[in-house]
Amino acid sequence: DSALVLTFNAPRSFTGEDVVEIHCHGSRAVVRGILDALTSMGERYGLRPADRGEFTQRAYSRGKLDLTEVEALADLITADTSLQRKQALRQFDGTLSRLYEGWRSELTSCLAHAEAVIDFGDDEDLDPDDDDGGMSVWGNVVPRVETLLDRMERHMSDSMRGEITRDGLRVAIVGPPNAGKSSFLNVLSNRDAAIVSPVAGTTRDVVEVTLDLGGVRCTVSDTAGVRERGSTDDIIEVEGIKRARRAAADAHVIVCMVDATDVEGGMVAVQEILDDAMSSKSTEDDGIKAGSRSGQNI
Repeated sequence: DSALVLTFNAPRSFTGEDVVEIHCHGSRAVVRGILDALTSMGERYGLRPADRGEFTQRAYSRGKLDLTEVEALADLITADTSLQRKQALRQFDGTLSRLYEGWRSELTSCLAHAEAVIDFGDDEDLDPDDDDGGMSVWGNVVPRVETLLDRMERHMSDSMRGEITRDGLRVAIVGPPNAGKSSFLNVLSNRDAAIVSPVAGTTRDVVEVTLDLGGVRCTVSDTAGVRERGSTDDIIEVEGIKRARRAAADAHVIVCMVDATDVEGGMVAVQEILDDAMSSKSTEDDGIKAGSRSGQNI
């Protein structure tokens, strides 16, 4: 092939080592030919294929990347949506590292002042303006630690927005048989992802489709039609309803669909599955709450 070969001398390279990059045409035949040529030179020059993630590992071991940047690089490589890409880039540019380093520096400073009070508070006046055996120093540490703790708690109490952006949002479509759940999934995915028929109980298992909705990676689950407990003896249908309940319990968002001609009867059918899902989330602060009897947020 006619390729471009670039050299990067240490430490000015991704890994901090001497690096040679070969920019070639991307067909499989060309790439395979270059790899075969390099392999044939392996014994003479000590060449071998890199292990998975080895270049990133070498960059980390030589201080070119820290752990948060390594994590961001992995997220960037696997990003499916624009929001995932933007979040990974913000973390990769060192924003998160600088935040954590600021916390660490403040904690280290507070620790040094606290140890000074413990070690020398009874022996020396640590504050020339107050003859209190160093307690004024300790008094300055407490509000600093409380302020830092408040900053950490505000950073962590983001309702899992960062995790949801990275890992995706789980959406479960639930409702009685023939409520239009599979048709709704097909409209969202713009393809025939689920079988649609006028026969009740067509969907027996959970059908999942991954979508990019507004930049958010969403896994939308079409579930089997639910009935009240004990209303069916069909073991396959019972298993499908169990799986629908699990999908609803694991979802961030539950979309309840009922037949417009029988809303009240449809809500009775899904009452149990909504109550089960809400009880499983009752100890969590995140998630979207819904009132199953009033219809609020449904």
